[in-house]
Amino acid sequence: MNLFDDTYKTIAAPAEGVFREKGSKFIAYAYPLRRETEVKDLVASLKAQHPKARHHCWAYRLTPDRSVFRINDDGEPSGTAGRPILNVLLSHDITNILVVVVRYFGGTLLGVPGLINAYKTATQEALGAADIVELTVKDVYRISFSYEQMNEVMRIVKEEELGVLKQDFDNRCTMDVAVRRRQVEKVLGRLENMQHIEVLFVN
Repeated sequence: MNLFDDTYKTIAAPAEGVFREKGSKFIAYAYPLRRETEVKDLVASLKAQHPKARHHCWAYRLTPDRSVFRINDDGEPSGTAGRPILNVLLSHDITNILVVVVRYFGGTLLGVPGLINAYKTATQEALGAADIVELTVKDVYRISFSYEQMNEVMRIVKEEELGVLKQDFDNRCTMDVAVRRRQVEKVLGRLENMQHIEVLFVN
């Protein structure tokens, strides 16, 4: 993701999709994902819900720059489950998402092409049912300034359409603002042109 590509797509809420092939049932569960530590609990929860399922295969992508991903075939032949799930996420250019496909075996082997198609199609069904949203990458900065500078600071906040997350007005005022990544240089430049003002990167 370059400096000016400050949006990304993800899903707003969990969604499900189902695909059946030769007696096997593939249930895809898509979850919005914020951090890798959530994966273990979500997969464990599905294993508890579906104790008789043969496989619980998954893939996830994380971070707005889409650089973090992992796949798991959970006993299926290598490359037939996690990779097809991930490929659907790649083709939709979607991130901060986990998809787990639960497979109930129907007694007939599907072969490598059949498995790849089944895991891919189940994932597509889940994404088709999901509400895909576009979000903006924002950095949070803390501005510290004197009460007399309030109007100047608020003018910049309003003109640059910054989101105010927290504020504390006293003799020395502080304000946490969310700045779109592509605006950071411009906003910091305007603030740093003011006297006796401090700007601190929060996250």
